[in-house]
Amino acid sequence: MKKLINAPADVVPDALRGMAAAHPSLRVEVDERIVVRADAPVQGKVGIMSGGGSGHEPLHGGFVGYGMLHAACPGEVFTSPVPDQIFAATQAVSGGQGVLHVVKNYTGDVLNFKMAAELGEDEDIEVATVVVDDDVAVEDSTFTAGRRGTGATLFVEKIAGALAEAGAGLAEVAAAAREVNERTRSFGVALSACTVPAAGEPTFTLGEDEMELGIGIHGEPGRERTKLQSASEIVDAVLSAIHADMSLSGAETLVLVNGMGGTPLIEQYVAYDAAARWLADHGVTVVRRLVGNYVTSLEMAGCMISVCRLTPELTQLWDAPVETPALRWGR
Repeated sequence: MKKLINAPADVVPDALRGMAAAHPSLRVEVDERIVVRADAPVQGKVGIMSGGGSGHEPLHGGFVGYGMLHAACPGEVFTSPVPDQIFAATQAVSGGQGVLHVVKNYTGDVLNFKMAAELGEDEDIEVATVVVDDDVAVEDSTFTAGRRGTGATLFVEKIAGALAEAGAGLAEVAAAAREVNERTRSFGVALSACTVPAAGEPTFTLGEDEMELGIGIHGEPGRERTKLQSASEIVDAVLSAIHADMSLSGAETLVLVNGMGGTPLIEQYVAYDAAARWLADHGVTVVRRLVGNYVTSLEMAGCMISVCRLTPELTQLWDAPVETPALRWGR
């Protein structure tokens, strides 16, 4: 195992200290392991927080800032944050108008956020929860009951964050977050595995000429293992799976071509070119797009494509100003 680390047990706290030093706009509590906006809690506005296992950077800590998350809880690598940690972040962002929890659909995350929400309610903090489950590859998988939460998490956090910044109430923010999740589908492909520092060995094994279709962001198995295909063939399989689950014909869309952590940007653009052609051929209009590493899996090679069917209102919220370490425009 070759990694730029000091010791496997210190990866998360060391990374949090580095994040604090690199981004003075954030308040990073290394001992409590929470990342908070420097101006939190924002009085009179809904607080939005999310979290999950580390190893998916910039998700979630990289999306803390104006117009997006108010706080994030990083767990150990690929491990849910604990309830006390989530509760501390909930308290830190409670400005009197309630707190929205954005939770990826993994069993540990769902259970721990539920317990933290109950702790919040005991302290008279109103908590609403939105569970993200956009992955179309498999219905049930390792770590999940139902579909996995993947790339839609970014869309939910951005659009809900914009609405909260505009002063909307908790019910309205939660409804918009659920709408984004319902209108988004994702599908991932792995060309290589990743290595969790504490394990010291790859999470799975692929042959030199193999790929995994429908992989999860923790290395969970996908739909099938096949021989390596061209970028155009891979993208065709990905978008066909998304289109079969949620028709894209005639839609105005937001498209994310997401690197999994180990894919060079040049290859991500090759994939986006194939996606743009596929979508045009199927009568889909792309009005907003992102290409890059946003929801990763350590150093896994491959990509994930997420597509959201936009409405004029959602497009306006997507375009609203945002200023975070990993996403920023309009300010």
